[in-house]
Amino acid sequence: MSLSLSCYRCGERYDDGARVRCACGEPLWIDTDPTAFSWGDCRDRGGMWRYEALLPIDCPEGIARAAGGTPLVRSPGLDDTAGARVFVKDEGENPTGAYKDRGSAVAVPHTVATSDDVIGTVSYGNMAISTAAHAASLDRECVVFVPERTSSVRLELIAQYEPTIVQVAGDYGKLYGDALELSERLRIDVLVSDAPTRISGYKTALFEIYESLAPATPDVIALPASSGGFASGIWLGIRDLERAGLIAEPPRLCLIQTATADPLTRAFEAGETDPTPLSPDETGDTIAHSIGNPDPPSGARALAAVRDTDGAVVSVTDDEIRTAQRRFAVDGGFCVEPASATTLAGVSRLAERGDIAADESVVLVPTGTGFKEMGTGETEVATEMVRRDDLPDRLESLPAP
Repeated sequence: MSLSLSCYRCGERYDDGARVRCACGEPLWIDTDPTAFSWGDCRDRGGMWRYEALLPIDCPEGIARAAGGTPLVRSPGLDDTAGARVFVKDEGENPTGAYKDRGSAVAVPHTVATSDDVIGTVSYGNMAISTAAHAASLDRECVVFVPERTSSVRLELIAQYEPTIVQVAGDYGKLYGDALELSERLRIDVLVSDAPTRISGYKTALFEIYESLAPATPDVIALPASSGGFASGIWLGIRDLERAGLIAEPPRLCLIQTATADPLTRAFEAGETDPTPLSPDETGDTIAHSIGNPDPPSGARALAAVRDTDGAVVSVTDDEIRTAQRRFAVDGGFCVEPASATTLAGVSRLAERGDIAADESVVLVPTGTGFKEMGTGETEVATEMVRRDDLPDRLESLPAP
């Protein structure tokens, strides 16, 4: 299964399907030829495999078949908060509750088909859960590298798929580079956050947005930003549809970061091409822990995507995230994780400063369900106790709709 890879920055090409980064240092992605693609090619297929013609592998077995096909919902209840016309692309509907399934659905089966290697990943969140699940569905051993201090709740979510979980002491941020080296030396394929096969899977979210909205098109697509991998995939999807002649004007890609770890925002505001890694003194704790990345490996590519589409990068505080998460639930009916709530908070901020107009169509992409964050017993819940005989009187006092 030969893959053709290329670098977005220098244009260098490789036929080594196992390679992740270019000699220039930037991440690679997989080339496919979209010029002959049309929407009619995918009418009789389901999920992300409707776009099999634009993916590097054929539809595999396992839960990969269930990845993608998430709903795009018009959500007028969120319009006032966002300051625009809101559509929600709910990626929490994927098999393990996160967009990571799109990447795993390509990356894991590709490794299984091309080698006997153990599957590995560096993550303590959605990517760990997704990778372990997809490996389990194909009966392949999986190793997950997590930080030394990982909550028992997170470990339990990962452990249900019975991978080998290795807690790593030391600088967890350095594990990305370590993973690439381990993949070269040992019989393990560590599928990092921006592995080219993952990026190919991520682009299908963009295809679904356009097919669902047709003949209308989105003005803005807003994503949480961490490693820059998802943004890279959405940009690759835009480029594919442009080459196929199916996009006249690309949507503005807006990336949202947590203010406690926002190297992309700082670089964007400073006009820099490459983000500068943040030191421990420059970062802090956040409820949006899954996007608290001080050194995004695809950061420069994400910034290139934003600038190519005339988009923006903005940071939001934990208080703004909490408010947005509540609005998602109360006004939209969506249960999203804190990282996903940044999309609403960020779009609201962009609208307030005039970067997004009230009549524009904005697609918020909550990347993960909030249900995996529940059940800790730490949230205060207001209730009242009513005797069974008194229920009619209590219900009569409820306000009429």
